[in-house]
This record gives sequence, structure tokens and C-alpha cells, in this order.
Amino acid sequence: MKYANFGEFISKKRVEKQITLRKMADMLGVSAPFLTDVEKDRRNPFDMEKLTQLAQILGLTPEENEIMYNLAGKKRNAVAPDLPEYIIERDYVSAALRTARDLDAGEEEWMRFVEELKKRKG
Repeated sequence: MKYANFGEFISKKRVEKQITLRKMADMLGVSAPFLTDVEKDRRNPFDMEKLTQLAQILGLTPEENEIMYNLAGKKRNAVAPDLPEYIIERDYVSAALRTARDLDAGEEEWMRFVEELKKRKG
């Protein structure tokens, strides 16, 4: 399923889990009006700590977690919040990204690369 934005994603997941807005706000330690603004896409997504907490509250799958991080990054016009530390700590990741950019690597090439990495899992 595609989501228009981060707020729509968490709103739909919250409703699926039958958690009221006020209850989830309490669980996250934020005000209900603040959470409403996040869900209505009027505020930026939460920081990593709250995103981790949110994923636990909503019982997100690993795939849903990736969607949440990607949508949070897009809303902030930034890299998904679970990636900067990984990129910063590994110069070769930045080099790989620049090479892919310079060569205008497409989705098919990236997907082959991802599949090769996944083969390492066993």
C-alpha cells in the first residue's frame, strides 16, 4: 500500500491497531494536538527515539519500519533517519553513492546490488 506521507502512514497504522489518538499521544509522551499535527502533515516526523517507540507501539514489521523511516526522511527532505550514522561511519558507502550518482545508476542496477547483498544472509 502506498501512503501519501508520514502522517497518513502513522494515522492508518494507529487506526488499524485500534489505538485512539489521545492514547497514542500519551504512550509517546506528546500532546494530542501535537500528534494531530503530525498525522495531518503539519509538523515534521518524530526524532529517532520516538520513531523507535512508535514502531514498538504499532507493532510494525521490518518492511513497515522501512516505509515509516523513508516517509519520515521525505517529510524532512532528508535521508531516512535510520541511515545517516551508517553512511557517516563508512566512507565506502558515500563513495558508492557518489559513484552510483555519477553513473546515473537506475533502479534495476540498485535492485541487483541489493539482491546480491541479501544472498549473504544465507
